Amino acid sequence: MRRTYSNVIWKEALPRLTADMVMVHLAALASLAAVVMWQSAGGGGVRTTQLVRELRGFYLHSFLPLSAIFPIVFFASGFYTCSRGYLTNYKWAVLARGVTLGTLIFLFAAFLASRAEALPRSAIVVFLVLVNGMTVGARVVKSLISPPGGASRTKSDGRVIPAGAGAASPVLVVGGAGYIGSILCRKLLAKGKTVRLLDSFVYGNEAVRELFGHPRLELCVGDCRNIQSVVSAMKGVDSVIHLAAVVGDPACEQDRRAALEINYAATRMMTEVARGYGVKRFVFASSCSVYGETEEIVDEQSATGPISVYAQTKVDSERALLKARTAGFHPVILRLATVFGNSYRPRFDLVVNLLTAKALQNGIITIYNGDQWRPFIHVSDVAEGLICALDAPAALVDGEIFNLGDSRLNYTLTQVAETIQRLAPGTRVEHVENPDRRNYRVCFDKIRRELGFECRVTLEEGIEDLRKALVTKKIVDYTDPLYHNQRFLKSAGRLASSEEIDAQVMAAFALTLENHQSGLATVHARS
Repeated sequence: MRRTYSNVIWKEALPRLTADMVMVHLAALASLAAVVMWQSAGGGGVRTTQLVRELRGFYLHSFLPLSAIFPIVFFASGFYTCSRGYLTNYKWAVLARGVTLGTLIFLFAAFLASRAEALPRSAIVVFLVLVNGMTVGARVVKSLISPPGGASRTKSDGRVIPAGAGAASPVLVVGGAGYIGSILCRKLLAKGKTVRLLDSFVYGNEAVRELFGHPRLELCVGDCRNIQSVVSAMKGVDSVIHLAAVVGDPACEQDRRAALEINYAATRMMTEVARGYGVKRFVFASSCSVYGETEEIVDEQSATGPISVYAQTKVDSERALLKARTAGFHPVILRLATVFGNSYRPRFDLVVNLLTAKALQNGIITIYNGDQWRPFIHVSDVAEGLICALDAPAALVDGEIFNLGDSRLNYTLTQVAETIQRLAPGTRVEHVENPDRRNYRVCFDKIRRELGFECRVTLEEGIEDLRKALVTKKIVDYTDPLYHNQRFLKSAGRLASSEEIDAQVMAAFALTLENHQSGLATVHARS
C-alpha cells in the first residue's frame, strides 16, 4: 500500500474529509453546550450568561481557526489513504488514535496561543467521546450499507460482478489483494484475461481498489476457509492461482491454528472443490523454505526438510495437491525464492526490503550470520512466473514442481548488505552471529530449461526502486504494522474462522487435527 498524498483519490477523500470536519465541529459545539447545561443545572443565570459568552468566544476565536489541525492529523494518520482498507478492530483503533492525537495537539496549540486552559476538562472528555463515536460510527454505518467495490453489481452468492464482465472463463486468483496478488492481477488484466479475485481483505483492499469497476475483474469478497465462498468463486473457472496464506515464520508461529487452517486445510478443501467443478489448471505458490537447512545446492529432486510451521504447511499442501492429480486436474507447484521489491501492498518483514528501509532511515543495518545463502526473486518476477506456469502446455507442468527464481540471484546475506551499501552510501553494517543457521542455495535450471523462465529484475534494480519509493515518500512509514504480517495480525487479533461450520470443515480437511499438530510440534522442536 502506498501511503502518500499524491495517491489520494480526491473525489472520494474530499467528501469524507468534509464529513469528518462537520463531525468535529458538531462534537465541539455539543461539548460546549454540555458544559453550559451542566452549569445551568446548578442555577446562577448571570454566571451562565457569562459562560456562554466565553465559550462562544473560544469557539469563534480559538477552535475555529485551530480546527485546521484535525484534517492535517487525520491525513497523517492515514484516514484517507490507508485506514479505509483496514478491517475490524484495527481500523477503529487507527481512527480513535488519530482523533485523540488531533485533540491533544489542538489543546496544546490553544494553550500556547492563550497561555490558559482552553476548555473545562468535562468538555474535553465529552468532545473526545463524541468525535470518536461520530467518526467511527459513520464508517461502521457506511460499511454496512456499501459493499466493497463501489458501484459494482452484487450477486446473491456474494460475488461482485462489474458491469460488462466478459464471457471468457476467468482466472481465479485466491489472495489477489496481497503483496504478490495485487501485481499478478494487474498483469493478468493487461494480458487481456478475465480475473476473478477472491480475498477476505485482511490487510485491506487499497492495493487493488483502483481495479474495482474494471470490465474484466470479478470481485469475490470471502475467506478461503469458507466453503460457500470457495464454491461460489470456483463456478465457471478453468484455472486457479492459489496465493492465500499466513505468510512468514513469525506470523505462523503467532497463530498456528490459523496457519494450519489457511495454509493447509483450505488448500485441501479448494482442491476438492476445484476438481468437482472441472478446474483444469491449479497453480500453487509454495516456498523454497521447504528445503530447510542444507549446505548443498538444492533442486526439485532434493529432499525437503522444513524447520518452521510455515514451511511444513507448504510441504503438506504440495503433497495433497499432487495426490489429487487426475487426467483432468493438473496441479503445478512453484517453490518461490525469497521475495523482495516494492508492491501495491508493500511488505517490510522481508529481509531485502527491511534492510533497505533501515539503511535509508537509520544509516545502519545488522546482518545475522552473513555467510548464509538465500535465493531471491523480485515480486514482479514472481507474478511473471505464475503466469508462465498458467499458460504453459499442460504436458509440461502437470503434476510438476518448479523452483521459481533464477540461479543468478543466489546471494549471501553479506552480499545483500554490500549491494545496499553501494546504493545507500554511508550505510554502516554490523555483523552478528546467532544460532539461526538456516542456509539454502537453490538451483533454478528446471524452470529455465522447460518453461524458458528467467528473472528480469536484478537485486540492484529492486533495491533502487525501493530506495526511490522511500526517499520520495511514496511509502511514508515502513514501520506501519500494515507492512508487517506478524505485527498487523497481532494488532488485528486471531484469524479465527468467522463461522463455526468453517472451523469444522477445516478440521475435517486437516487429515486429523491431532496428527497434524503433532507434526507441527516436531517441526517446532527441529527449529
